Amino acid sequence: MKQSSLSRRAALKAGLAGAALLAGGRYGFAQDPQAEPPAAPPAPAAVPGAAPNADGTVVENFDFESFSAMMRRRASQPFVETPIQLPDLLAKLSYDEHRAIRFIPDHALWRSDPANFQLQAFYPGAQARDLTRIFVGDGKRFQLQTFTGADFEYRAPLDPTKFQNLVLPGIAGFRLHYPLQRPDYFDELVTFLGASYFRALGMNTRYGLSARGLAINTATQTPEEFPRFSAFYIVKPGPGENDIRIFAELDSASLTGAYAFTISPGPQTVMEVTARLYFRNAVDRLGVAPLTSMFTFGENDRRLRDDFRPEVHDNDGLSIHRRNGERLWRPLRNPEALALSYFQEASPVAFGLLQRDRDFSHYEDTESRYEVRPSLMIEPIGDWGKGMIELVEIPTKAEINDNIVAFWVPEKRPEAGSQYEFRYRMRWGLAAEAPYILAQVQGTFGGPGGNPAEEKPSDTKLFAINFEGGTIASLPLDTKLDPIVDVPDSAELVHVALDRLPSGGWRMAIELRRKSDVPVELRAKLSMSQRIVSETWLYQWTGA
Repeated sequence: MKQSSLSRRAALKAGLAGAALLAGGRYGFAQDPQAEPPAAPPAPAAVPGAAPNADGTVVENFDFESFSAMMRRRASQPFVETPIQLPDLLAKLSYDEHRAIRFIPDHALWRSDPANFQLQAFYPGAQARDLTRIFVGDGKRFQLQTFTGADFEYRAPLDPTKFQNLVLPGIAGFRLHYPLQRPDYFDELVTFLGASYFRALGMNTRYGLSARGLAINTATQTPEEFPRFSAFYIVKPGPGENDIRIFAELDSASLTGAYAFTISPGPQTVMEVTARLYFRNAVDRLGVAPLTSMFTFGENDRRLRDDFRPEVHDNDGLSIHRRNGERLWRPLRNPEALALSYFQEASPVAFGLLQRDRDFSHYEDTESRYEVRPSLMIEPIGDWGKGMIELVEIPTKAEINDNIVAFWVPEKRPEAGSQYEFRYRMRWGLAAEAPYILAQVQGTFGGPGGNPAEEKPSDTKLFAINFEGGTIASLPLDTKLDPIVDVPDSAELVHVALDRLPSGGWRMAIELRRKSDVPVELRAKLSMSQRIVSETWLYQWTGA
């Protein structure tokens, strides 16, 4: 299996939101190695398709059902990779030249209208060859929106006079602005840029993790496929409207898709998503609602990092909310080799990548401000059936790489002619989880076990897990809680202890000894009077 990743910061500077993750890697290990992939949801009904005019600049009689029918018909035809013919002037742009091009804010769509949203385009070029088209309309009729060289500013070393009369063959993507922080300024809110990548902000956050429309064959023996949004249909927002609707065509060698987004900005920016998928070919692994992030090092995984900053990550854990009320917390890692974890579920309530640690002193980065990177939760709407949540952790030595991905894998693998529908809600913000009455994991720390006064290195490993909040926060100091720790046969539990934290929380200390080189899957939680009083901590212990 071949492993690859794209420089994350370089990609963003070049105008590519997010990064290609990997086409494979070394074998991994599963939280539940027997997890099997869920039955396909019912296919949408067949209806007549939307009607584009002869030159493709206008689409009439549009609605989501006709749009879905159009994408279903396209899936019945062979995929044709249309060569992107960029004018030489664009094709020869260097990395630094491309960075020097900026959209002129005064040219934003709807800037002169009494609307709460504005739209700006990203410039195409050698650094951004995945072009897309934007149609704007009232929900029934859409007109192709064109952009020219005059819509952009060209900074040194570029000569602006060479670009002014250029009609762009398409755009690399777009971003929406909205008065998120204050009513007199339009903040950047959502970006769609590169393949099917997009990302969003809630109030008081900075861009961090990204989402994708779909993941195909991620971390399998089959080369990964990156479907792209080839066209967008954006409903022009009316005066005073605080939601915006977007439809998107998804296309690739294996499938087509009809997507519908309703975006509602706020402290949490909420997206309601419907994805209808039509398969040309079978795929080994379908990744639904994929999330892409970065974890270089943290309190649980420093691995000899020599850095003045204590932690560097966009997100620090995977959260899973189960139908039975249990919540799982899996701290993220930067492993020595590609690591895969599988969590078998039946229609989960929610899952997502969170940044729980919001203390600046834990990062000490005045530029990147990791403590205000968004969390993102996915809430399935309707019954997704049986399947599994897959977590992929890729080794990286630099924070410019997105090395974390998580997604839902349905139990039933798509075959040629398969049709799926998934509906879900996305919550982007500082606090993306629903309130929880039980204690949550707020810190995971690892180091050598044994007696610290001994000079001889210990052959044991110590994990310290901090549980905070919930109903146990106000218990008397002499309260007795019981640790519940599950350790597989590949390790020996040497010692477990509970101590009260100065904050009022509780620390569970687990000392372990390895019996083999097999990764150790750990589980721990707190109970009181035979009742569970915390979420469940999970960890995959590999290496030292």
